[in-house]
Amino acid sequence: MAEKHIHRRLAAIVVADVVGYSRLMEEDEIATLAALKERRTTILQPIVGAHGGRIVKLMGDGVLIEFPSAVNALAGAIELQRKMQAANAALPETRHVVLRTGINLGDVLIDGSDLYGDGVNIAARLQSLVDPGAIYLSAAIHDQVKRKLALSFDDLGPKSLKNIAEEVHVYRVLYDPAALKVYGQDTELSLPARPSLAVLPFTNFSGQPEQDVFTDGLTEDLITDLSRNPGLFVIARHSTFAYKGKSPDVRAVARELGVRYILEGSARRAGGRVRINVQLIDAACGDHIWAERFDRNLEDIFGLQDEVTDKIVEALVGRLARPPSRKRPKSLEAYDLCVRGRILISAFNSSPEALREAKILLNHAVSIDAEYGEAFRCLAFVYWQLWAQGIEPTQENRSRAFELAHKAVALDEGDAASHWFVGYLWAYEKRWSESDQAFATTFTLEPNNADALAIRSELVAFAGRGSEAVELAQRALRLNPHPPGWYYWQLGFAHYAACQYEEAVKILRMEAIYRSPSRRILAASLAQLGRTDEAMREAALFMAMAPKFTISHWAAAQPARDPQTVQRFIEGYRMAGLPE
Repeated sequence: MAEKHIHRRLAAIVVADVVGYSRLMEEDEIATLAALKERRTTILQPIVGAHGGRIVKLMGDGVLIEFPSAVNALAGAIELQRKMQAANAALPETRHVVLRTGINLGDVLIDGSDLYGDGVNIAARLQSLVDPGAIYLSAAIHDQVKRKLALSFDDLGPKSLKNIAEEVHVYRVLYDPAALKVYGQDTELSLPARPSLAVLPFTNFSGQPEQDVFTDGLTEDLITDLSRNPGLFVIARHSTFAYKGKSPDVRAVARELGVRYILEGSARRAGGRVRINVQLIDAACGDHIWAERFDRNLEDIFGLQDEVTDKIVEALVGRLARPPSRKRPKSLEAYDLCVRGRILISAFNSSPEALREAKILLNHAVSIDAEYGEAFRCLAFVYWQLWAQGIEPTQENRSRAFELAHKAVALDEGDAASHWFVGYLWAYEKRWSESDQAFATTFTLEPNNADALAIRSELVAFAGRGSEAVELAQRALRLNPHPPGWYYWQLGFAHYAACQYEEAVKILRMEAIYRSPSRRILAASLAQLGRTDEAMREAALFMAMAPKFTISHWAAAQPARDPQTVQRFIEGYRMAGLPE
C-alpha cells in the first residue's frame, strides 16, 4: 500500500486558556458557559478574522488558533487580551475571565482542519508556564516580531518543556495595557490649553522594508523637535507608534490621544534623494491646515527636518522663537546606525540580545562621527542597562555609562534626553543638586518630554514628596496615553511613597504581570493594607522572578534622599515576607 502523503506548513500557533476555569464552573456553571460563548462570538472570532487567523479548535476552556505570520499572531493575541480585560471591567473580580497565552512559530502537520506536531506542542507547553493575563513567546516568534512591532520583551531564558526534547528560549511580552484606565480617565481626555498635536508614524513608500528604520527615525526626530517648543503639547512617540502599520481614522486617534491636530506623512528614499509628503489635519473638523511635498538630496535631510518643524509650528502657534537647535550628525551613515540602535533600546528592560546588538551599532556610529552627541547618549544608556539589569554588572560598564553620558551633554547641550539621563545618573551618586539642575535643564529644553517626567517622578518619590511624584507620573501619562509598562510601575511606586496604598494596588494589579518590580511594590502595598496573605503570595511570585533579591541590597542601591521613605518601603517588604 502506498504511504499516505503528509502535508506540512509553517504556521504561527497561539494557544490560550482560561485561568481558574474549574473554579468558575464550580461557582456558576451556566453563567460561565454563557460568558465564554458570548466572548467567543463578540471578541475572539472577530479578532482572529481581522488578523487573518483561523480557529483550529476549541478545547473546553482553551483555544488553538493558526495565523499566517508571527506579527499577525502577536498583534491578535495582544488585542484579545486587551478586549478580554475591558470586558472584565464591569464584572466582580471573582467572575473575571482571564487568559494566559503561548505563541510559537513552527512546522505543523495538517490532518483535515486540525493541526499537530511540535509547532503546536511547544505553544501549548508555553501556555502552561504563563502568568495570568500574560503572553509568552518562543524565540522563533520573538526573532520575527522584535523589530516589526513597537513592543518590549522580558528575556526569561531557556526553559525545559514537558515532552519537548530541547529547551526553548522564552520571552514575556511587555505590551502596554492601553485598554485600561489609569488615573480617572473614565471620559475622553480633555484638550490641553496649548495647541495639541500627535505625529503618526510616516509611511515608507520606498518599496523597501529595510527603509522602515529610516522612516521611523524621521518620525521620531520630528516628534522630538516639536516637543521642544513650549507653545505646543506633543504626544510621545510610544503612543503614536501604536498606530504604525494601520490606517486609523484621524478623528478617532485624536479622541484617543486627547489632541486636536494630527500630522501624518510618507517618505520615499531612493537614489540619493528623499521625498517627503506631510499634511497637518485639524481633527475637530477634518480640515487640512497645511500640506506640502519636499524633494531633496539625502544629505539635506536634517535641514529638511528643521524646515518641516518650523512650518508646523508656524501653522499652529505663529512664529515663535526657536529653542536652541540640537546638534545634527555629520554623517548619514552614523545617523542610520544610531536610529537602528535607539530602536533596540527604547525601553528600560530591553533584552540582553538587543542591548548587545545596540552596543555594536552605536560604537560603530561614534567611530564614524566622534561628535555625535545622541549616539554617545544612547551608548551610555546601553552600558548603564548592562550594569543595572545584572547582564554584565561590572564597575567598568557603570563607569563607562557615566563617562559617555557626560560626553553626550558636552557634545550637544541642546539634547534634552542627555540632560535627564545625566540627572538620573547623578541621583545614583547622591549628588542631588546636580541631578535637580539637569532635570531643570531638560524641561527648559523640552517641556513635553514624557520619559523625563516619569523618571523624575521616581526620584521625587525617593525625596519624600509622594504627592508631587504622583502628579509627575500622571503628567507623563497624559503626554503618553499608551505608554510602555514601566510608566505604570512609576505611578504605582509614587502612590506607595505618598502612602496611597489602595491606589498603588489598583495600578500595580494591572502592571504586575509585566514587570517583577511591580510585584514587589504590590506585595508591600498589600502588606501595608493588612492583606498579609495576598502580600505574601505576591512576594513569592516576585521572588520566583528575582531569586537574588534582598532588602538590604535593594536599600543600599537606591537613589534615596529621604530615609523615612526608604524605611516605609523596607517595612512593607518585611511585612510581605521578602528576605533580608
